This record gives sequence, structure tokens and C-alpha cells, in this order.
Amino acid sequence: MNSALTVSNLGLTIGGAKILEGITLSVNQNETLGIIGPNGAGKTSLFNLLSGLREATTGTIHLGEKEITNLKPHQRAQAGIARTFQTSSIFPFLTLLENVRIAAQVADGSSMNLTKGADKYKEVLYRASACLEQVGLLNKGALFAGALSHGDKRRLEIAIVLASKSDVVLLDEPMAGMSVENIPALVEIIRSLATVHKKTVLIVEHHMEVILGLADRIAVLNYGELLTIDTPQNVMDNPTVQSAYLGAEL
Repeated sequence: MNSALTVSNLGLTIGGAKILEGITLSVNQNETLGIIGPNGAGKTSLFNLLSGLREATTGTIHLGEKEITNLKPHQRAQAGIARTFQTSSIFPFLTLLENVRIAAQVADGSSMNLTKGADKYKEVLYRASACLEQVGLLNKGALFAGALSHGDKRRLEIAIVLASKSDVVLLDEPMAGMSVENIPALVEIIRSLATVHKKTVLIVEHHMEVILGLADRIAVLNYGELLTIDTPQNVMDNPTVQSAYLGAEL
């Protein structure tokens, strides 16, 4: 199976402190890889390296066959990596449709002049509307994004990801702050990224039931190192994982 994302000997040192060291893994096309580990294990730092917010101290990153190790964040986005954050990163004073339209325009290389009439971008608007419909937000497209509930803001972020046409999606704790009753619907939307839209998904999440239900494989980080990467069941049965992260036999 072809690799969508490959990292080799990836490391990050800040002020002499090793945040990540020797991370080597390959994620297959259309695979969903869960990333777990205790607080401070380096999960968000790994995403920062993959998305270009931090420069790796050691190692390489390949998106497919293209090396992106030294690319800037916007260049990596153009190459095909999209990311969501623990805190929603949307334009609160733009409508939902405008938020998604911007992502669609960037993906198409269209002008970002927002003073131009939206009717000049019929194809982009159509795709933006379709992305909102896929996450169940089309009927709220004219609302300002800042007025959304927390759960709907998460849905909007997924719509933005869909509009970006990215091949690899990094989801950093998408369930953070979500009410229990809203989690199942968001899980199904995330599942559709791989099953329907054929994207490769890396997801950091503390809700173990979410990871177990979504991931094809799980990577476990501990003290900045990759402890293991295996199927969900094998990870749950791994005594080293239980000791380092789960804290109890499962």
C-alpha cells in the first residue's frame, strides 16, 4: 500500500530539552492513525512539526514522494496537509459559507479579494455549500461563525478541511470541549473523511472510545518517543502501554 505520509528520525529540541526524538512512522493512504499518550508526550508537538509551525531539529517528512521538511506552513497546506487545532480556528465575523468559501478559493488558487461579488465564484460557492451540507450545516450557512455552538464550530472546521482538497488531515483533539451527546455525530463525520472522501487522517484524541472506534492503527507517544504503533487491540493488550499510559489492565 502506498504511503501518504512518512516521517523518519523526526526530532525536536527546544532550549536543550528534547521534546521529540527519533519518531519514525509511515501512514498509508486512506488510513486513520490515532495518536495517544499522556500529557506532555509530544502529540501536539508532532502535529506542529508535520504542519510546519515548528521546524524539526532532526529528520525528514515526506508527503507521498515529496519531501516537505523545510516547507512553510502555507506551502504544506498547498501540498496537501490540512490541520485543525484544539481551539477552534475560524473567522468568527464571517458567515459559515464565507469561511468555507475562503478555503475553497485557496485550494483553487483563486483571488482572495473579499470585496468582489461572491457571484463571481459560483463553482467555489457550490463546493463550499456542498461541504457544509456534508457536515450538516448547510441550513446555517448565512450565520456568523462566532455565533455557533462549540460542536458546530468543530463541524465547520471539518467542512473547511473538505473544501481545502487536502489529502492528509491532522485533527488535534476534535472532541475537546464537546458535550457527550454531540460526540457520536462528529465521530461519524470524521469517519467519513477516510471512508467517503478517501483522505488520510491523523487524530490526537483523549477519548479512548473515539480512538478505538475510528483508528486503523494507534501510535503511542511517551516522553517524546514512539513507544509502539499497532492495531487498536494490540495496543490495548500491550503491557508497556498499559503501564506508561493507560495505568490499568484493559
